[in-house]
Amino acid sequence: MQSTSRRSFLTGRRLAQTPWQAFCQSMRSIEGTFFEFDMPDGPGAARLVPAHASGVHQARLLCEKHGVVLALDDVQHAARLDDHPVLWVDPGRSLARCEPLEPGSKLWFVQPGCLLGELETAGFTQFADLPCHITVASWLADRVLCDWPVGQTHRSGLVHAAAMLSDGQTVNLGPFGENNRKPLEGARLQQLVPALFRLAAGEHVVSCRAAQRWPGRYRVDALLPVDGQTINLAHLLLGHGGDLGWVEWLVLDQQLLQPEPELLYAERYSSSRAVRDGLAGAAGELDAGVKGLFDPEQRFPHPGQDL
Repeated sequence: MQSTSRRSFLTGRRLAQTPWQAFCQSMRSIEGTFFEFDMPDGPGAARLVPAHASGVHQARLLCEKHGVVLALDDVQHAARLDDHPVLWVDPGRSLARCEPLEPGSKLWFVQPGCLLGELETAGFTQFADLPCHITVASWLADRVLCDWPVGQTHRSGLVHAAAMLSDGQTVNLGPFGENNRKPLEGARLQQLVPALFRLAAGEHVVSCRAAQRWPGRYRVDALLPVDGQTINLAHLLLGHGGDLGWVEWLVLDQQLLQPEPELLYAERYSSSRAVRDGLAGAAGELDAGVKGLFDPEQRFPHPGQDL
């Protein structure tokens, strides 16, 4: 029998893996396409196109274990991640279902990998003037494309959404009003929703709500809709930038969706809007509050460096 030292001499000493190498090796067990970017001087970056929705949950667990940020791929306003190891996740064609909830219904079940061009072909003519090649996930995360006036997030046509949060729990978000008797499901949602309403009742919301365009990154005004509209918790994900969670599916109302008219470049959302409106402090406090409630573990990109 060969001794351990003898085998080491013949085969060479195996070098210890770095945390990033260990992460990449584990990621290759997830069904789908995994690609590691060549970044010899960087902290590490890779891309996953999962074959199944469960693959994103597996990836989140590995990201948590190895200290890697999970980021939505192809988002204009994602934070820069030059100083952190990151896994970019593209929902791909395996997560691209797009179908009415029932025959003839105006309510459609849509997965994140569905393209806007596919929705237009299906009858969502509201998307005709938007890039046909971007995914629903990218549209929902984009703060420019989801820049509806204050209190008018209902114009997005978003009815329901399911999102995986940083602790791996999936929450279902939707209408929340006097006519909605459905109890909040799960401890995570039961803690999250009251905390969000306390945030929306704070002094910072008053000044932000008075602005013509919402100055913050996260749409807290979804909890304070204009008269005649119902609160919808799913609207908190409009323009979320990929910072709050991974959106697993949406329900869109074909009749309600109203595309936002093209704004002048100077009026379009940017992180400088709050500064221009003199609301940087108030908007910043609200953004920090929402981020802390949705992603206390900081598993998703930090919003402080986005455009």
